Amino acid sequence: MQQETSPSLLVLTLYIIGVSYVFNLMVESIDEQIKFIFDPEKTVKQQLEEQELDDKISIAFKLKPSFAIDGLNELILILTNQSENIAVYIDWDNSSFVVKHKNVSRRVIRKSPDLTRDLAVPQSPSLVAPSQKIIAGITTEDVFSRDKETGVYQAKQPLVNILGLKGSPLRAQRKLYKKFISRREQLECSLQLVLRFSEVRVGLVPGQNIPPMSIINCPFIIRKLPWTYALPWNKKRKK
Repeated sequence: MQQETSPSLLVLTLYIIGVSYVFNLMVESIDEQIKFIFDPEKTVKQQLEEQELDDKISIAFKLKPSFAIDGLNELILILTNQSENIAVYIDWDNSSFVVKHKNVSRRVIRKSPDLTRDLAVPQSPSLVAPSQKIIAGITTEDVFSRDKETGVYQAKQPLVNILGLKGSPLRAQRKLYKKFISRREQLECSLQLVLRFSEVRVGLVPGQNIPPMSIINCPFIIRKLPWTYALPWNKKRKK
């Protein structure tokens, strides 16, 4: 004899299906969050030691705990000149930004509040005097768009176009996107910072006690954060 389905069981089943559907919609509506990681102890410190610069300069970046997946369009560089008699110059035009999965070197641009000049014009190096530091916003040339009304260039595109992988004609990049979103893969990029040095004491030959030029590789790791990170009560949590 066939048993009849209990009305209460049917209601419970429909309720569970409805809650699951709403929950999935809620998860899909939450912005994807990513984290940029820069660890100077593991990356930059050894380079500075090998070039005998570890007691002369320090390099750091100001990064938020998380970003929207397309929300980072600049890096905030903090370079400190710890020496007493060496001038440090940041050579912006010879510095570059590289995204590993693209394998393309991109020209670095130092941001300014009202950037109206032609981006193709060479940039003047920035001087960091002894015992001083510089805090500079930097990005790449290809993230800028020019406002037709004001004529000001603004950084509109993400520094690393992760969403671009999703619709890439290359199958390998589409697979990389799926692995990244599912947190099975991380992305890598780096800032190749070109520095020039000059001893300010009279009578010293440039490059006698310190190399006249140095290239410091500043690598970053990009990780996809779990969707729960974007919930209001987790916004201040650091992974």
